[in-house]
Amino acid sequence: MKAGRRALGVAFSDAESVATCAGAVVRADRVVDGLAYGRCAVGGDDATDTVRDLIERIDRPDVSALLLAGVAPAWFNFLDPELLFEETGLPTLSLSFEASPGLEPAIREQFDGDAREWRLDAYRSLPPRRSLTVNDEQVFVRAIGVDAPVEDGAESGDSPVPPLAPNCEAARIVRGFTPEGGRPEPLRVARLAARAGRELGDRLTTERRR
Repeated sequence: MKAGRRALGVAFSDAESVATCAGAVVRADRVVDGLAYGRCAVGGDDATDTVRDLIERIDRPDVSALLLAGVAPAWFNFLDPELLFEETGLPTLSLSFEASPGLEPAIREQFDGDAREWRLDAYRSLPPRRSLTVNDEQVFVRAIGVDAPVEDGAESGDSPVPPLAPNCEAARIVRGFTPEGGRPEPLRVARLAARAGRELGDRLTTERRR
């Protein structure tokens, strides 16, 4: 991957009722090239709108991929990767970093009525989850708008999460933006920025109340 290729990483950090969303434009050579912030409700349904607004405000036509930290930030405030791809035209990949049985059991436990049903619908509409080894670490990828086939022969295996074909475009994007460890650099920077933004907001709120 060319050193100057850019991706936009998006991550969230939760406070009690509001989550801070940070977007970081990062080059493949680890140069940070832009930041933007937004907010959404913890336990709400506005995370996708927050990301759409963030992408519009950051206004970077040189970005070649959108990387999302998970699919259900801010306590099951589900993202819609398909809508984000349709509106941006960017290959859209959501990544998680821990093995899990999926979110459906947790949704059923934590919600009921309409709040449960729309989250189940959102979860079931997501692209399939695939595993990928990056620098000897395992990550889990959902991809849309980019070639992301299962590795040959893996569909019949015992793994509940089939592996991505190692040389497909989705795998190359993830590995190309992950110079070390298992977390792509745009997501690592966005995660740090979201946490710092949330902590600043908490401190300013505390000071205003004094």
